[in-house]
Amino acid sequence: MTAPTTPKSAARGVGRLRWRVVDIVVASVVGVAVGLVFFAWNLTYNPIGSALGALLPGVQGSVHGVWLIGGVLTALIVRKPGAAIYGEMVAATVSALFGNEWGPLTLLSGLVQGLGAEIVFALLLYKAWGVVAAMLAGAGAGVGMVILDLVLWYAGAGALFATVYAISGIASGAIIAGLLSWLAMRALARTGALDRFAAGRERGDDDEDDDEPLTGASAVDDEHAATR
Repeated sequence: MTAPTTPKSAARGVGRLRWRVVDIVVASVVGVAVGLVFFAWNLTYNPIGSALGALLPGVQGSVHGVWLIGGVLTALIVRKPGAAIYGEMVAATVSALFGNEWGPLTLLSGLVQGLGAEIVFALLLYKAWGVVAAMLAGAGAGVGMVILDLVLWYAGAGALFATVYAISGIASGAIIAGLLSWLAMRALARTGALDRFAAGRERGDDDEDDDEPLTGASAVDDEHAATR
């Protein structure tokens, strides 16, 4: 039998999804920081993308995952509905304000890419934040990026280009935006910077479990605590 839902447990569930001031502040800081990464990447991308495209048209999508980090990383840290869209939009806004070749369309890209990641976290009910969830969210952001890019920038491209770009772009989202964002979140958690977030507390719990195995009375106490 499953335990009945009590008003207290329901309130905790709602509270888990409600934004706090600290969530807004940290999400904004992460978004701005990633926006600066976007700006630096904008300056260096063209020769890299051109070289990859010369090897195999469409494979330049394999490095486009850098532009998807904002939404995934912010969501992994804040873990609130809308965090992926918010983080990616803040990063895109910073990138646009610093100046790039895509102008205001950068904001549209940020919205679509953030939405792609957000949909995945929503389908997971905002309860799964492990590496698999992160990579799926990165892939979701990649799907959004691929669809928008094929419409805006590569309209009329052949089937081979579109296929290669889709595969490489989605894979890049999963690996660069998904896996690397998850690793970055874990690294930040180890510093104690995320102690006010579930991401930081999970890291602390893992360290305690690794360093101090439960034995004897402490194991019994932990079991009782888990059932309260």
